[in-house]
Amino acid sequence: MRRSLDLMACLSVAVVFGACADDDGGEATGTGGSGATSASGSGTGTAGSGATSGAGTGGATPGSPAHEGGGPPAGNPDGACAVPAEALAADTSSPTTVIGDGTPASCTSAAVVAAVAGGGVITFDCGPDPITITLEETAKIFNDTGPEIVIDGGGLVTLSGGGQRRILYMNTCDEAQVWTTPNCDNQDHPRLTVQNLTFIEGDSTDEDDEGGGAIFAQGGRLKVVNSRFFNNACDPTGPDVGGAGIRAFMQYNGLPLHVVNSTFGGAEGYGNACANGGGISSIGVSWTVINSLFSHNRALGNGGNPAEAGTPGGGSGGAIYNDGNTMTLTLCGTRIERNEVNAHGSAIFFVSNDHSGNIVIDRSVITGNLGGSWYPTYPQISNHDDTPITVTDSTIE
Repeated sequence: MRRSLDLMACLSVAVVFGACADDDGGEATGTGGSGATSASGSGTGTAGSGATSGAGTGGATPGSPAHEGGGPPAGNPDGACAVPAEALAADTSSPTTVIGDGTPASCTSAAVVAAVAGGGVITFDCGPDPITITLEETAKIFNDTGPEIVIDGGGLVTLSGGGQRRILYMNTCDEAQVWTTPNCDNQDHPRLTVQNLTFIEGDSTDEDDEGGGAIFAQGGRLKVVNSRFFNNACDPTGPDVGGAGIRAFMQYNGLPLHVVNSTFGGAEGYGNACANGGGISSIGVSWTVINSLFSHNRALGNGGNPAEAGTPGGGSGGAIYNDGNTMTLTLCGTRIERNEVNAHGSAIFFVSNDHSGNIVIDRSVITGNLGGSWYPTYPQISNHDDTPITVTDSTIE
C-alpha cells in the first residue's frame, strides 16, 4: 500500500539497552508504548562489529557450499527465547508422502512438485547426505489438500529455484489453486509449515509484481522453522514489490506469521536481495520472529514508496519490510546486522497506514546495518514517530 513519508532526521547516536540497574535498583529498558508480549526465555545477544560488506551479488553457483548443504546454520546462535507451542516444529512422525526411496536420484523436481500439490505431511528420504533439488517448476500448494500441510527437509534437503523461478507458492485467492471458502482473504487453511529446509536461488523477477523469491504466501497461515534462505531474489526495483526470502499477505484473523530459528543470508555471499525487504516483506501481516538471524540482505530499489520523481521506487527494509494496517512486529532472540538499503530502514521498515500496531524488541541485537534515512526513534528502524516501540534487554546501534 502506498503512502507518503515525512522524512525525519536520522539519529546519529547509538542506543544500547541492557539489563543494567538504574538509580532505583530496577532494570533499564527502552521507551515506547506497551504492546504484544514476546516469547519468554533467557539470554541476551551481544553487539557485533559494524558492517563491512553488503549482501551477496548473485545466486550460489553449482558446487558452492550452499549446493552441498553448507552455509551458515539456521538461527541465531545467541538466541535463547522460549518458543511458544504454536510456533514449534510440526510432528512428522506419520507422513502422508515420503519423497524418495533412499537414493539421491529418486528425489526429483517432479517428485517435489507432485508431493506439494498433494498436500498433507511431506518428508524426504534421499539418502544420508545433504542434497540439492533444483525445481523445474514452482511447487504450488492446493488449498483443498490440508488443512495442515507440512514440508520437512530433515536438515538435509535444499530446494533451489535455479535462479529462474520462485520455489514455493500458496494463494487462497488463486482460483487455479482451488477456492475453498467464500472468504478467501480470511480463511484458516491451508496451514503451511516449512521446517528443516534450505531455500536457495529462488527468483520471482518478472514473474509478477508481488515478490517472494523463495516463498509467496497469501491467505491461510504460514510458519517457518529451522530453515535457511540463501541467494534468493525478486524484482530489484518498485515501490511495493518485496521479500526475496518470503512475501506474505492476509494471514488468518491477523494472527502472526512465525519465523523460528531461521537464517536469511547469514554471511557474505549468501544474502538475499529485492527492491524492498531483502529478507521478508508483507502487507498487512503481523510477524513474530524468534531466535533468527538476518544479515547481508539488501533492498535494491531507489526512491522509496511512493517513488520519488525520476526514480523506480523501493529500496527500504534491508532485513524486514512491514507495510499496511493493524499489524505488529515482535522480535525475540533475533540478530539483524550488515543489511543494506538505498532508501529507508536499513534493518526494519515498519509503516502502519492507520497508525495502529507496534514493535516489540526483546533480547535482540540490531547493529551495523547500512544506508537509508528517516530514523525518528531508533537507528536503522524506519517508522512513524507515533508507532509504539518496546525495547528490552536489547542492543540497537
